[in-house]
Amino acid sequence: MAKKKNFPLRIDPKLYEVLQIWAKDEFRSVNSHVEFLLREAAKKAGRMPEDWKNK
Repeated sequence: MAKKKNFPLRIDPKLYEVLQIWAKDEFRSVNSHVEFLLREAAKKAGRMPEDWKNK
């Protein structure tokens, strides 16, 4: 598995709370849920390279 890129993220505490509850409902960590949401948004926007879409 490729090493993941780390970066700081500043986020509104209320939004973080929403993400925390949502992630728990989906049996994910907040970090993995944010990555999932970003990947889905990139796919929907047509920004995800074709060879990454099935990952």
